Amino acid sequence: MPDFKPLNWKPVPGIGYTVVRRADGGMHYTFTDLSEATVKHWQEFAHEHLLEADRLTRNLYDLRQVQAVPELAVRTAIEVNSDPTARYIRLAVVVANEEVANAIRKIAALALPETSAAIKIFTDIDEAETWLSRPLDQIV
Repeated sequence: MPDFKPLNWKPVPGIGYTVVRRADGGMHYTFTDLSEATVKHWQEFAHEHLLEADRLTRNLYDLRQVQAVPELAVRTAIEVNSDPTARYIRLAVVVANEEVANAIRKIAALALPETSAAIKIFTDIDEAETWLSRPLDQIV
């Protein structure tokens, strides 16, 4: 079994997401809301995990329960995705509607391309998993 960085995540009352370690070492986030408290907690958690990032990682963000992405969440995600270590991440985002998909497109477009994660949007979680399972050097 590979040696993965500890997850160090515990549920917090009032926070609208959960995260578990994926078998491949990445993380699987499931969001139920993007309230200010959720976004702030996620930002701190994401930055903690970007510290010392030194290998390619596959993450899955399940946003199917989210109906809209507030501007604060967009700005925060752009900031996190502009961290130079975000370039080590392949990120599949699963959405339920076009409004959320458009917010994710905005985040991907406004982050610095040389430092940002490789992001792809899906409406089907199985298709997202198939894309994530491809060799990490095949991002397209």
